[in-house]
Amino acid sequence: MTAAQTLRVTLKLATSLDGRIALANGQSKWITGPEARGQVHLMRAEHDAILTGIGTVLADDPQLTARPDGVASGDQPRRVVLDSHLRMPAQAAMLTGAPVWVFHVSEASSGLGAAELIQTEADAFGHVSFKAVLQTLLERGVQSLMIEAGAEIAGSAIRSGLVTHIEWFRAPMLIGAEGRACIAGLGLEELALAPTFQRTSVRACGADLWETYQRG
Repeated sequence: MTAAQTLRVTLKLATSLDGRIALANGQSKWITGPEARGQVHLMRAEHDAILTGIGTVLADDPQLTARPDGVASGDQPRRVVLDSHLRMPAQAAMLTGAPVWVFHVSEASSGLGAAELIQTEADAFGHVSFKAVLQTLLERGVQSLMIEAGAEIAGSAIRSGLVTHIEWFRAPMLIGAEGRACIAGLGLEELALAPTFQRTSVRACGADLWETYQRG
């Protein structure tokens, strides 16, 4: 049985109307409103694990904890970081509390505080293999995974074919082509090869639009 058959993988996106997650200079706080951010905390609490990339850790230093109404929930999701070459700072905010699983492909000379280092396979680009990570998570009992990351990780997840759901929050603003895209290139040469998802719901979330998609 494959990870795709048993693991729910939800990609969370928070963007402008034109699919940008930040200005060209990296400014991104806040594109979506407080209602959307509140929903994200509720969604985190509903998943077994939250996955991000080292780029997000270095840029935003997130905790990636579930804090509905500003209060940490009792049952926190496992936090997972894809960090191919172990650039995780020892002072990172998420290295407090419950251990973090850090997947890497480089040799590890030592531990990293509360992090559990997990060496795994590399993909064709020399980065952590998304498929290998999901298989390991499945073996460790994770049944639902939420991805909160930048364009590279989002693109890798989509290319893997293992994303089952998308939760997309769109703010009523336009940033333009110079802004940072939410999903990196997929290498498509034919429209027929584009991954497709079925929209299952659309609703207002404060000033934003919240769309839910399921893999087609």
